[in-house]
Amino acid sequence: QVQFVETGGGLVQPGGSLRLSCAAAKSFLDYYAIGWFRQAPGKGREGVSCISSHDGSTYNSDSVKGRFTISRDNAKGTVYLQMNSLKPEDTAVYYCAANVMRRACPTPISDYAYEYEHWGHGTQVTVSS
Repeated sequence: QVQFVETGGGLVQPGGSLRLSCAAAKSFLDYYAIGWFRQAPGKGREGVSCISSHDGSTYNSDSVKGRFTISRDNAKGTVYLQMNSLKPEDTAVYYCAANVMRRACPTPISDYAYEYEHWGHGTQVTVSS
């Protein structure tokens, strides 16, 4: 099964920025909504952002709204997550995956995590001074 590859994580100070990349494949971006999720130590998986395949509509969870931006480059088969104004509570492993049941993003994103497949190994984001 195809597995997405997440990159771009690292250590950043509070208030800083990072851009994560999710290498999928062009066909996935053409047909499926793509979501970013995160999981902090001792916590459940949280859906943070999603981009629809057909019209590029984007959705963000309340916890990241106004700070995170999801985008895509269909030609490269890549989805990005631009994270600004990072906070210590953003520390987590970040994953991307495809919603293989929908072209549009169902919300709240977390409630539909079971519809996503092709999860990568994740990339660690640590926000600390």
